[in-house]
Amino acid sequence: MTPHFKGDQAAIELTDFSVFYSQDSVAAVEAALKEKGSKIVVERGQIVKVSKDKDGVTSREILTKSWTDWVDYWSVDFNFESKREIIRVQSPETNEWEETWTGEFIFENEWQSFRTRKNRALELTSAWHQCQPGRRKIAVKVVDIFGNDTMKIIDVNIEGKK
Repeated sequence: MTPHFKGDQAAIELTDFSVFYSQDSVAAVEAALKEKGSKIVVERGQIVKVSKDKDGVTSREILTKSWTDWVDYWSVDFNFESKREIIRVQSPETNEWEETWTGEFIFENEWQSFRTRKNRALELTSAWHQCQPGRRKIAVKVVDIFGNDTMKIIDVNIEGKK
């Protein structure tokens, strides 16, 4: 991902995403597949459709043509460390409930792009977002087509008057 700046505004461009899943083996599926059958296999980050025709001839079709085929949803928090994750815990000594910071932060979804069944397009650059000048962390969350999410945090310095 690449951050872009325009004064005190920032935008994030999603430039790459990769997975390294493997589920089943293409060779094993080919051997076990019945005639006129097909199965989807994930091998080394590619989704492959393995088919066997009526004559027993197998074929492979790679269904993921681009890295963007893996992305179902992505979103940006332009000031990731602005909201601490606070939980309530009961003190064993006093039996009172106390609020405690977990040491983590809450991801606030300030911009997003996602696919729908009707619209498969995905925006790869976020909208421009006004930011307070200074150092901050921008978090980008990507959810793949299997529902697994990945988050990357980028340290940036927003220019402008403080």
